[in-house]
Amino acid sequence: MRLVGSPGAWLVWGAVAFFLVNLFGLVLAVVVNSFSVQWFGTWWPNGLTTDYYASAWQDLGLLDVLVVTGQVALAVVALSVLIGVPTAYALARRNFPGKRLVTVLFLLPILLPPMTYGIPLATVLYKFDLAGSVAGVIVANLVPSVPFVVLTMTPFIEQIDPRIEAAARMCGARTLSVFTRVLAPLLVPGILAASILVLVRTVGMFELTFLTAGPGSQTLVVSLYESMFSAGIRAQQAVDAVAVIYTGSMLVLLVIALRFVNPTQLVTRLKEPAP
Repeated sequence: MRLVGSPGAWLVWGAVAFFLVNLFGLVLAVVVNSFSVQWFGTWWPNGLTTDYYASAWQDLGLLDVLVVTGQVALAVVALSVLIGVPTAYALARRNFPGKRLVTVLFLLPILLPPMTYGIPLATVLYKFDLAGSVAGVIVANLVPSVPFVVLTMTPFIEQIDPRIEAAARMCGARTLSVFTRVLAPLLVPGILAASILVLVRTVGMFELTFLTAGPGSQTLVVSLYESMFSAGIRAQQAVDAVAVIYTGSMLVLLVIALRFVNPTQLVTRLKEPAP
């Protein structure tokens, strides 16, 4: 069978393949080097060991770092959902003056580079003695996470027929009952999707965490940076071991996210039935 394709298509696919091969080779080199005894000038290390993982675990206190990372991520997820879901409901169900302006303001922390507003935010947190603590890191990560939940949940809420809520109100249900007994079960997939995506985003957020974290409030991504650029001599294998631990944790979170998140629900809206 003869392959048919334009030169442009072959060029694009060749560029994609070249990128993927180089990316796979880079990741593989880091993983292999993290287990190597010595690797210089040869295609394969002279020996393999796990000593550098133990060394990095003890020297950097990765157990405490992982605990802090979990505390920050879970707190950010919980607070983002508590704030973002009601806000998304208001944007999805209500029309009010300045609604478009409010939507644009929610977009700004997601569209702008974190460093542009991270430095002023860190200055404010230092003024109120929050920077350098776990609470300060949580507050800083809420700035992009709450808008992310709002923009993720709004399409989910728009897909729910408002007549369901109207029927519940006609049967005597109050606003709290409508939200907890009618809307909440329908919004569980959306809340789960938003929570997992915020979790992944928070674990990978470097700029805001780096600007507001202290010695006892660093997350895993900041510890990876510190292992590379802190004072002292540290073996490259130990740095690569931290990188493998971080990359592995992110991959696990991404696999879980793709398992529960349907991307089409984030960008589509069900059509209203014809009268």
